[in-house]
Amino acid sequence: MRKLVMISMAVFSLWSCTQKTEKRMNPEIELPFYSEATFTPEWIEKDDARYDSIHTIKDFSFVNQTGEMVTNETFEGKIYVTNFFFTICPNVCPRMTKNLKKIQAEFADDESVKILSHTVMPWVDSVGRLAEYAQLNDINETQWQLVTGDKKELYNMAREAYFADEGFGKTVTVDEDFLHTENIILIDTQRRIRGVYNGTLPLEMKRLIEDIWTLKKG
Repeated sequence: MRKLVMISMAVFSLWSCTQKTEKRMNPEIELPFYSEATFTPEWIEKDDARYDSIHTIKDFSFVNQTGEMVTNETFEGKIYVTNFFFTICPNVCPRMTKNLKKIQAEFADDESVKILSHTVMPWVDSVGRLAEYAQLNDINETQWQLVTGDKKELYNMAREAYFADEGFGKTVTVDEDFLHTENIILIDTQRRIRGVYNGTLPLEMKRLIEDIWTLKKG
């Protein structure tokens, strides 16, 4: 039995390595697109009639931790990773921030990869509060934008563009509910969703890093 288990583990390891090699050789085929809130993956090639209707992130405008305006043009031609958080979150957000720092470290000298974190509590997270949070967490402001703004705009962006927190509070208005999600979303250079990850799990960050490299090789 022990020998059988060892053989099975060896076969799985070989399969895993093969999958990673194939994934990096065929980035456009291996990384799916996500165009709706269930995050159902779709592998769509350029000659497919559906290609031009793939969901893209709409225009946006928020203010970052240094008081500068951040828009979709800030990320033009960039691969970026995005999430939603708030600075006084006691448990989930600190884990997400810690995990996102792995992305910051991996691509520290890479201008083509950025991070965008939106507050879901803008009435608390002022520019000054975001600046303090950035300093406490060693966030590089040239690579990682923490943004605040109008609550309705932030929540609409979260739900309509990134499908964050889908289904939560549907019976109440944006002004009465609260949005929070553990998802970290990967966006490609054409503003399309290419990956969804549990931001609280370090293992998921390894997968995210691999997927970013796959996009870069594309």
